[in-house]
Amino acid sequence: LAMMAAALFAAAVLIFIAANWQAFPRLARVGMLFSLILAGYVGGAALKLAGREAAGEGAFVVAAAGFGASIALIAQIYHMSGDEAEAVFVWGAGTALAAALLRSGALTAGAALLAGAWMLMKASDGWSLAGLPLPYLAVAAALYALSFWTRSVLARHLLLLSLYLFAFLFYWRDESSFAAPILLVAAAGAAFVAGRLYPERARRLSGLGEGLPVQALAGFLAGIGTIQAALVEKPDFVYPTVVAFAGIVAALLVAGRGNRALRWFAYAAFAFNLCFLYVVMLGTMMDTAAFFLLAGLTLSALAWLIARLERRIAAAGPDLAGDAA
Repeated sequence: LAMMAAALFAAAVLIFIAANWQAFPRLARVGMLFSLILAGYVGGAALKLAGREAAGEGAFVVAAAGFGASIALIAQIYHMSGDEAEAVFVWGAGTALAAALLRSGALTAGAALLAGAWMLMKASDGWSLAGLPLPYLAVAAALYALSFWTRSVLARHLLLLSLYLFAFLFYWRDESSFAAPILLVAAAGAAFVAGRLYPERARRLSGLGEGLPVQALAGFLAGIGTIQAALVEKPDFVYPTVVAFAGIVAALLVAGRGNRALRWFAYAAFAFNLCFLYVVMLGTMMDTAAFFLLAGLTLSALAWLIARLERRIAAAGPDLAGDAA
């Protein structure tokens, strides 16, 4: 709620400035923008030192928004021309620098979002893909390292999701090879296995804690889903679909018992893949009624299995707690 309030406050201030922009002298405009940035950063630091963590992070978000607006509005004042993507990159770099200096998790997450926006802007030219910015991999790695200093788990999750998108866009640029999605599937599988064999070390190195298996499954599904989408009108579509179902079930059986988030993500992914399979097969099946019957029986069995599994896990809860103690 504090972050949402900060975002709304920043929007209100910036819209007010923009709406009355012509009424202010040029020097006053620049002074207002820099005062907003200074007040946000200094005030946020004072609030955090006073123990008001959420309010301080919210003030930092306001200051970062003011910095981004300053880039655009000062360029307008002095009639500077340039690439919008580069302006977003500078905005993200400044936000990341502020995150490092102030040790702000919220600013780190903001820098991750801005880096992803820069990557998409560089990758797209209208509705066509112009070419991916490969330096984004280095940017993502630097921000991931920064997230350990600022203790921002959210930033790590955002960066990993952006890398899944990067792999998809890489395949989209070069549709002749499945190298990117296959590499993503392999990396996700390796992360999942490492999390099972060396749980403490893997979770510490990734910084994701209990979210590691969930992210590993998400990366696996992103890679295999890219292959599914590419083969959707071909007979080979069934093979990656079988692999997707097998991966979901394997993750559920191996690591689902002690991880509720993984279980529900696996349930949702299984249902989504089932619906996806139905949409693809609907146009090729001669007897649609038979498929409806099969889908209904499968969903009924899935619902029964989920209910049974959840009851067994709930019943085993006190035993698990005792073992942990």
